[in-house]
Amino acid sequence: MTANVEKMIRDSIAAYNAHDIERFLSFCTDDIIYEAMSGASVMRGKAEMRTYLGEAFSAFPDFKIDLKLVFPSAKLAAMEWIMSGTFKGVLRPLGLQPTGKSFSVRGASIAELQGGKVRRNTDYYDSADFLRQIGVMA
Repeated sequence: MTANVEKMIRDSIAAYNAHDIERFLSFCTDDIIYEAMSGASVMRGKAEMRTYLGEAFSAFPDFKIDLKLVFPSAKLAAMEWIMSGTFKGVLRPLGLQPTGKSFSVRGASIAELQGGKVRRNTDYYDSADFLRQIGVMA
């Protein structure tokens, strides 16, 4: 069971890194809840996730997740990762203008699973470090 969960997580990250939004969303329940704790953002459902991911990939066209560790179980998965990219497009909904600067930030996620898909995902990372690296905060 845990091998299937780890494969699902790794496959979803591969889709994410390919910026294949529909494939990525295929690993999520229809009522997915995604929380970015560092930015106090919450997306509910695939439509909001689709918009969020499209805007993120537009702002950071080389955005990727380097998955370092996966701790799978039947109902939960924890992940450690490094996200990176270059700020080349407007970052909505903040309206931040691109700086051309790159970032690399370590973080972690906790995912609640249901029926072999991600039902809820919460990301934790240092948003101040992220904002400093992309040049919008001193």
